[in-house]
Amino acid sequence: GEAVPGGARNGFVSTRGVGRPSVAFAHMTDPLVEDNVAMLAQAVRLVAPMPATLFDAKSPASLGASIGGHLRHVIDHYRCFLRGAETGAIDYDARERSPAIESDPEVAVAALREVSDELGQLAVEVLDAAARVRMDTGGAEERPWTRSSVRRELQFLLSHTVHHFALIAMICRARGHAVEPEFGVAPSTLRYRRQAG
Repeated sequence: GEAVPGGARNGFVSTRGVGRPSVAFAHMTDPLVEDNVAMLAQAVRLVAPMPATLFDAKSPASLGASIGGHLRHVIDHYRCFLRGAETGAIDYDARERSPAIESDPEVAVAALREVSDELGQLAVEVLDAAARVRMDTGGAEERPWTRSSVRRELQFLLSHTVHHFALIAMICRARGHAVEPEFGVAPSTLRYRRQAG
């Protein structure tokens, strides 16, 4: 989606550029950022009208997880990324695990909008920077840092989000709740489908 000065873009009101120096922001030039923001916009459209009883209900189809639980997990990963992108040290285990995001659709929607806005404010120079990353892999207690890049981690987040959104779509369908046909489908798959006609 195109940005509308002072208006909505991908379902979000943009405040970018207000009182900011002239810097090239990723949302102006980077398709990877746009794909991540578009994916999060899907969740806003799904969750905004959703009743809390559906949002936080545990699902046997998803090993006891809820829609809210999957969404909170996704948001946590983006927040870890955003905290570490500027410093070059991204720790995916430094998650907040907010019970409010997991149980209240309104809180989750606000968090999604915040994350999307922050993604769009990343400077292009930050995207092209090297990064160190760590996460618990279930093995040894020590969690070593691994070399990566900020852009590569955005690719990981997109794939991670698609995976969890596909699980959310499965929960919704099992409970008779309609989802957009594109929800939980990778942007590359959607582009392929459009091109294939």
